[in-house]
Amino acid sequence: QVQLVESGGGLVQAGGSLRLSCAASGRTFSGYTMGWFRQAPGKEREFVSTINWNVGNTRYADSVKGRFTISRDNAKNTVHLQMNRLKPEDTALYYCAARRGSTSYRDTLYDYWGQGTQVTVSS
Repeated sequence: QVQLVESGGGLVQAGGSLRLSCAASGRTFSGYTMGWFRQAPGKEREFVSTINWNVGNTRYADSVKGRFTISRDNAKNTVHLQMNRLKPEDTALYYCAARRGSTSYRDTLYDYWGQGTQVTVSS
């Protein structure tokens, strides 16, 4: 079992930045691929970014490519999402997720989920 707790969300103006963090506990963290997903009101959950356990492979949704950066610190059991040049359409509840295996954009392949942290970007 892996427990995930997100933090770092908040209210920011368009063009601003936020850094989300996800702290993992439970099983060995280093063997898991980590992902960030988001869900806006009235919309389906969507993929944002993912990183494999040895930091050799990262993937991003086209909508965030060049603005968001995912990173992880296996020694501290944390994964981060640095979000720059935020837009109102980035407003959503952001979830951290974990899975065994390679990176994936498919949320159904992730086994563990956090409770989410709210990001609101004002125009």
